[in-house]
Amino acid sequence: MDLRRGKIILLTAPSGSGKTTLARYLLDTMSDLAFSVSATTRAPRAGECNGKDYHFKTQQEFTEGLRQGAFFEYQEVYPGQFYGTLNAGLAAIWSAGKTPLLDVDVKGALNIETGAKNKTLSLFIKAPGLEVLRKRLEDRGTDSPEAIEHRLAKAEEELSYAHHFDYVITNDRLYLTKELLRLIVTDFLS
Repeated sequence: MDLRRGKIILLTAPSGSGKTTLARYLLDTMSDLAFSVSATTRAPRAGECNGKDYHFKTQQEFTEGLRQGAFFEYQEVYPGQFYGTLNAGLAAIWSAGKTPLLDVDVKGALNIETGAKNKTLSLFIKAPGLEVLRKRLEDRGTDSPEAIEHRLAKAEEELSYAHHFDYVITNDRLYLTKELLRLIVTDFLS
C-alpha cells in the first residue's frame, strides 16, 4: 500500500494548548476518524497505557525501527526523547476505511505536510498567550518548574512555524474551538 495515498489530519500545538482534549473530541464525535498512536522513547506518565496513549519504546527499539523503515516520520522533540508515526499504524487505519488523526509535534507535522501535502489537513492550535499557556501547564501538574520553562521556550519557537499550517486556531473558548474544528474536518473529509 502506498502510505501517502490516504488522507491525514494533523493536529499540532505547543504543549498545553489543548491539542489532546481537541483530538479526543474529534475522535468521540466523528466515527470516520481513528487515532494514530505515536511511538516515543520518553517514560510513560501516570495513567498512560502502552499501545493506547503511545507505543513506549527504548532508545534501541526506536533506533532499530528507524533502521528498518518503520516510521512515516519522526523527530527528536526533546534531547534524547524521540517521537514518531508508525507506517503500520497508518496502513491499518486506512485499511479500515478511516482517516488517521495524528497528534504530533510541530516539526513532525511539518515533515508530514511536506511529504503528503495534497492529502493532508494541518491544524495548528495555540493558547491565547504565553501566560495562559504557563497557567495551563502549571495546572496540569505533570511537569517541574524547570520543565515548564523549557516547554514555554519551545512554545515560542513552535509559534513561529504556525503560518505553515492550513489553519491556525486560538483555543480560548473550548466549545467554539471544538465546533470550528469539527466543521473544518467535516469539510476536508467530504
